[in-house]
Amino acid sequence: MRMLKIFGLVSMVWLAGCATNNASDPGLQSDGSGSGSIPTKHAQPSYPSGPLSPISPYQLGTGTYGVASIKAPADLWDRIRRGFAMPDLNNDLVRDREQWYATRPDYMQRMTERSSKYLFHIVEELERRNMPSELALLPYIESAFNPQAVSSAQAAGMWQFMPATGTYFDLKQNAFRDDRRDVLASTRAALDYLQKLYGMFGDWHLALAAYNWGEGSVSRAIARNQKQGLGVGYEDLSMPAETRMYVPKLQAVKNIVASPLRFNAELPLIENHPYFQTVDITRDIDVALVASLAGIREEDFRALNPSLHKPVILAAGMPKILLPWDNAQVFRKNLEAHNDGQYASWTVWSVPSTMSVTNAAQRIGISENDLRKLNGIPPRMMIKAGSALMVPRSATTQQDVSSQLADNGQIAFTPEIVNRRTVVRALKRGETVTAIAQRYRVSASDVADWNDVRTNARFKGGEHVTMYLPVRLTSTSFAKSTPQPRARAAAGKARAAAPAKAAAKSRPAAAKAAPAKRKR
Repeated sequence: MRMLKIFGLVSMVWLAGCATNNASDPGLQSDGSGSGSIPTKHAQPSYPSGPLSPISPYQLGTGTYGVASIKAPADLWDRIRRGFAMPDLNNDLVRDREQWYATRPDYMQRMTERSSKYLFHIVEELERRNMPSELALLPYIESAFNPQAVSSAQAAGMWQFMPATGTYFDLKQNAFRDDRRDVLASTRAALDYLQKLYGMFGDWHLALAAYNWGEGSVSRAIARNQKQGLGVGYEDLSMPAETRMYVPKLQAVKNIVASPLRFNAELPLIENHPYFQTVDITRDIDVALVASLAGIREEDFRALNPSLHKPVILAAGMPKILLPWDNAQVFRKNLEAHNDGQYASWTVWSVPSTMSVTNAAQRIGISENDLRKLNGIPPRMMIKAGSALMVPRSATTQQDVSSQLADNGQIAFTPEIVNRRTVVRALKRGETVTAIAQRYRVSASDVADWNDVRTNARFKGGEHVTMYLPVRLTSTSFAKSTPQPRARAAAGKARAAAPAKAAAKSRPAAAKAAPAKRKR
């Protein structure tokens, strides 16, 4: 029995040793089936040649090296880094722009703080379309994230749409709003345009060049290079200096966002959370009332709804507004409880005929200065028929502005027509007052009044004849000479100041006397 125990103990030790040897042998692997170990040859590890380079945070997030983060983004900047997908540009222009931004921390701080209202929405839209998150940084380059920015070429908004391009992408531009500044509409249009350009060129750098320079210009530059057997990449093309710097600027901002510590930059915290909510509007309502009911300042409301031109929101044209996340629910509750007077103090009047600002103000019942300011009417202009003017809304008006006016209302002007004193000559001996009046398309009675003669009088050949002819005012013509009042009023003043003259007096003497009494 003792021998059996010793034999069993030896057997157990021997078996344990075999198991240990098998487990440590790199040539054996388990098949995972529980049936034992299958002898296989282990694959030899491979190492990259050359020096190793550190992996930047955004490369970790994009899967450049096959590494995917399973943690939720700490903030919106982290989320943006994870979505970087464009090829990097690395040249002296990029380093120049990095230096430019890095040495202006105050500018970077203002710009990034301004973007905090809009950036979450843009990132959401990019992810929904599976587009590179670098494009969320493009408004830094276009407008410094200022939705009210207007370029010298009249491009407007965060994404800097030209009027014609905005119209092509269905951005309304009328008397009451400009959707090129609208946060939701302009972002939708910009991403539509960028997707279209990427589809044309198959390269994000070329797509960005086309966004700045125009798709036709980029296409022609590519065609020229192809004809000459040259490269057709972004860095190969001949382009204006602004476009040449466009992608390097974006790359520089991308690099700073990717590694702020490297550039001694401090990015303000932007939480990975929506800044605003959309709120439905069913009635015309004053901007001031919306801000009051939401518990925010009017300037904060306009920062989220920068497309608005006027002090009132026309529900038929703008059925949704944006409010800060927490204030949206406050507004809804307060609006339900609001029963004090009208929602809107303003409405729209369609001008029935071309008229002066003075005449329009009298008909509406407000001051000329207020009407000009409210509708942006420049001096020395008349309002054309069919124009949509913002005017005070009477207490009895119940009907809101129609969708036709709210969506398509425009205001158009024509230069004021006034009369300016001019001296002409009779073309021939005995030319009649009527003949001169017909030549200049004025009435014979006016010509007679201006020259203190009868309507059937005749002039000598070459004789000076005073006329007050209509002139369309422009800034140039106004600078050259001051226009006279209406012809009859001026003539009446001149006649009152002049001594009474009999109609039988000599015409030359009367004609010479009249000009001296008419002031410019």
